[in-house]
Amino acid sequence: MAKEKKAIQLDANGFRKFGMRDCLAYAAGDFGCNMSFALKGIMMIFWTQFMGLELWYSLLLVVVQIWDAINDPVIGSIIDADRRQYKRNKFLQYIWFGSIGLIVAGSLCFLPFPSAPLWAQMIIFVCGYVIWDAFYTIANVPYGSLLSLISSKQADRASLSAWRSVGSMLGNMVPMAILPMLIYDAEDNLIGERVFIAAIIMGILGFISFQYMIRNTEIRDAVDVKVNDDQPKFNVIKAMANFVKNRPAMGATIAAVGMFLGMQGGTAAVTVLFQSYFNNVKVSGVIQMFAMIPIILFTPLARKMVTKYGKKELATVGAVISMIACAFMLFLPITPNVSGMLIYVVCQLFNSLGMGIYSTVSWAMMGDAIDYNEWKTNSREEGTVYALHSFFRKLAQGVGPALALVVMVALGYIGANEGNQTMEVATNMRYLVPALYLFSAIMQFVGLSLVYNLDKKTVTKMQEELAARKA
Repeated sequence: MAKEKKAIQLDANGFRKFGMRDCLAYAAGDFGCNMSFALKGIMMIFWTQFMGLELWYSLLLVVVQIWDAINDPVIGSIIDADRRQYKRNKFLQYIWFGSIGLIVAGSLCFLPFPSAPLWAQMIIFVCGYVIWDAFYTIANVPYGSLLSLISSKQADRASLSAWRSVGSMLGNMVPMAILPMLIYDAEDNLIGERVFIAAIIMGILGFISFQYMIRNTEIRDAVDVKVNDDQPKFNVIKAMANFVKNRPAMGATIAAVGMFLGMQGGTAAVTVLFQSYFNNVKVSGVIQMFAMIPIILFTPLARKMVTKYGKKELATVGAVISMIACAFMLFLPITPNVSGMLIYVVCQLFNSLGMGIYSTVSWAMMGDAIDYNEWKTNSREEGTVYALHSFFRKLAQGVGPALALVVMVALGYIGANEGNQTMEVATNMRYLVPALYLFSAIMQFVGLSLVYNLDKKTVTKMQEELAARKA
């Protein structure tokens, strides 16, 4: 052990030098989050096709977002207002607590009781979702806030953001590729009991990932706030007002909301597309995983490209690529056969490239938005800024699928028919999916190019002035 300590290289401030260990640890954190969050992708199919709620699910999904409206900002403000000293760091302590709850919380959303009365099913869904959401927020809000504390250097933040995207992709790809092969039968019908078991297993894997992250995270840019009688009390109303005035935070939030409204909204439609249009739902996960290849290829380049071009500039280009790809997906002749599926895959590859460029720098952009809040108001409110950003993301994640389900039902979708929708309905899904994706890309472009105002030059100026204040 003594030899290992001697081998650790320290920076000028006595902290472990930033390196791959930090990147892998931060990636493990988002992998842990997505072991739980990835299950939302099949939540609509579970509750409409297996449990039979259909439009009731849309109503309940909107209702539980009221909990989100209270949950995220409140927990974020509690974390910011917490002045206690912890052995490691208060953010890591909250993540540790949240990760324990997530071991079983995710499975509560998939209790397999399709024969239960309607009122009982509604209680199961609402209670399960509320408990899961609480623990997810306790882990996810401080996790997102950590990026701005691990390092203040822009290149380091770009690496962390890129590796967070890697963790997120792996956390999505594993269930995306494997779950469809395990939870559907030969007729492409969902087996709800298997989803419940999978949720428990994924909760355990998420807990292990969080523990790895906690043990390998070095806080370099800040320490826990010490109790000081002269220090002004944290004001949550003022912090929320600062968020609204925080233009880069609002721009990044608009882009994220757009991404989730389209992508999460399209999840169930994509499943129906493969169930009833391409008639092969089990291959859907593999194809969607294949579409992530461009993101994986771009990730190693993110650090150098951010240093050369800037985060805002890079993300805007990504949004443009996505818009073009989604327009092609909407208007090209995607037929219900192998050639049509191939066109779909190629368009999705380019859409994925555009989203990948944005997603690899999105968290670094939020780190800059947190610095912007300090730059303009002279106060750091990592928890609240990130919590409000997270709230709007999660609101989109709930509203998107709910609105999409209403549209799907209006277009003829019947949950009780499971994988046996009519060809007319399947064709409607073929057009609904790219329409949702195109809407998503347009919102990303608006948020990144027109609202987010931290270009490369402004970020450099901001960091210099903040460094001068601290000095």
